[in-house]
Amino acid sequence: MRQLTTLLLAATASPALAQSDPIIVTARGLEDPVGDVAFNVVPVDVEDLARDPSGRLENILAQVAGFQLFRTSDSRSANPTSQGATLRGLGGNASSRALLILDGVPQSDPFGGWISWPAYDVQSLGRVRVTRGGGSGVFGPGALAGTIELESLATENFQPARASLAYGSRDAMEMGFGVMLPPAENSLLDVSVHYAEGDGFIPIVASQRGPIDEPADYEQYGGGVRFSAPIGTTEIQVGGRFFQDERNRGFPFSGNRTRGIDGSVRLVGRGDWQWEALFYYQDRSFRSSFARVDAPRTSADQVLDQFSVPSTGFGGRFEIRPALPGGAVELRLGGDYRETEGRTRERFFFVAGVPTREREAGGVTRTVGGFAELTARAAPGLTLTGSGRVDRWWIENGFFRQGDLGGPLNDQTLFADRGDWRFTGRAGIAWQPDNPVTIRAAGYTGWRLPTLNELFRPFRVGSDVTGANAGLQPESLDGVEIGLDYAPASILDLSGTLFYNRLEDAIANVTVGQGPGFFPGSGFVPAGGLARQRQNLDAIEAVGIELDARARFAEWSIALSYAFTDAEVEASGAAVALNGLRPVQVARHNGSATLAYTREMGGEAAITLRYIGGRFEDDLNQRPLDDAFTVGARALIPLYGPLKAELRAENIFDARVEAGVSGAGLIERASPQTFWAGLRFAFF
Repeated sequence: MRQLTTLLLAATASPALAQSDPIIVTARGLEDPVGDVAFNVVPVDVEDLARDPSGRLENILAQVAGFQLFRTSDSRSANPTSQGATLRGLGGNASSRALLILDGVPQSDPFGGWISWPAYDVQSLGRVRVTRGGGSGVFGPGALAGTIELESLATENFQPARASLAYGSRDAMEMGFGVMLPPAENSLLDVSVHYAEGDGFIPIVASQRGPIDEPADYEQYGGGVRFSAPIGTTEIQVGGRFFQDERNRGFPFSGNRTRGIDGSVRLVGRGDWQWEALFYYQDRSFRSSFARVDAPRTSADQVLDQFSVPSTGFGGRFEIRPALPGGAVELRLGGDYRETEGRTRERFFFVAGVPTREREAGGVTRTVGGFAELTARAAPGLTLTGSGRVDRWWIENGFFRQGDLGGPLNDQTLFADRGDWRFTGRAGIAWQPDNPVTIRAAGYTGWRLPTLNELFRPFRVGSDVTGANAGLQPESLDGVEIGLDYAPASILDLSGTLFYNRLEDAIANVTVGQGPGFFPGSGFVPAGGLARQRQNLDAIEAVGIELDARARFAEWSIALSYAFTDAEVEASGAAVALNGLRPVQVARHNGSATLAYTREMGGEAAITLRYIGGRFEDDLNQRPLDDAFTVGARALIPLYGPLKAELRAENIFDARVEAGVSGAGLIERASPQTFWAGLRFAFF
């Protein structure tokens, strides 16, 4: 870390990197790299962000076919620990296999690798870019399935004031407020807050409910502040965010809460030598409770109180783009560092409703790496790009201890520290034989370090118990793709990509036995429950096609996205029963279509169709989940000046979207029919 800090300070002080002309504050990072033309990059603009009927970021990203959470439930009803993001069928695990960043800062939970989706205010985002395919090593490790870049509102989409208020089904309410001010010449201040609450819906389907089933209520809020200003010839961007997310899972003893505070400082130089330096810090606190429900669903007994999960993540990143003669070559050099630390404290083995045992588990992970990327316009219409990355990783201070509640935790295991090197890279080519046509091809490698949660914490869902595995190896990905983009005019964009990905040492929850009984690493598993352990599979192979289309005709626009993914597990040894099966929760088909009508200085209407194919809840492919087709809509009606009425409808026809199924056959649903009415104010 000391070496990285020295490098950053030297960069900000070096006259070679300075620029003589006054800078114009943008509140953004460096420009998009030239080499992106060789990869499958899907933009999600401000209009796309506004048209989703739910207004939730995780649902908006579903416009990009192939994007998925571990389960289909969104952040109003799902357990937060099931909300990792992935692409291209590389799922089967609740940790994120796609790298999500906000203004350059990685967003995965430091302890568990999932994403706290309620932390994001969609109205405060200015741009989203989704790069399908791994190996984006310029942002650090973790981009196995792709990279999702979120950017806050910037100078180019300046909004002096914005506000929203909506009331929805099941006594739900949402509100948000934001202002952007120039507190001094050539500076920008953006402040925002958002709030959402609702009684929620009952997750278990109607035919299987019992007396204890109740609505899964939620309360979520957060806010942020960003300040951008020049310091000499450098732009400084200082940001801070906070959020709190409380949810109930729809039965007694199933509540959870997440709190977070983030801070970051980014320095950007836009002279002949462009450069960027970033420091960030993340603080998280999580708690959750779990219960066992009897077969007729008449009573629930608490089985686990995960009462304290503190974790932190911090790090930095530096990138420089030297000025090269001729302008036909772009060189990117840089490095990054990330450290995560966390532990879980849990009470368990309840007797007559009182816990009798306690355990703790946790550790530290660190990665430090450097990268180089070179892009050249080798000939008219021909772009070549290649990059390499080297990383050093460490897993340290891992521990697991337990004992009787109130006594010493003397049943203790200390895990040996370990570490290694990783070398990855990617290469791509883009050829434009004719102006509207781009033919591209790419190959890449990537890797992901196991999370502290995967390494050290066992967990329970219903009667199923999953043990941790401190010996997990990092996941590694190899992939290739070929694609074609066709944009004959500004009103039409067509794109198609064929891909093959192989994820080796894929971390999965592998079934090792069935209760009742005691299992190493899992403990006691009750009757009807499954004993699982996190293990490295040989591989997950995914092959598929992604099709995207956008068309704009006068006041009408349409966006289509479809992905077919044939994913298969390759396994041997203790996991041989999974060989040839489909990864958990991965659908072969998914897609979306949005038709929108917009009048200048007037109203707007949009209808969104979504489809997700059948999946399996379990690694043995014995618990199928049905496919689902949903329809949503949104309309804005001008009232006076910048004030508009908003009407939204989610899942208009109340299609059953199955999110999970238990060993006893209990089906949990997601995203039922929901209607909203409200007001929006946006002053430009």
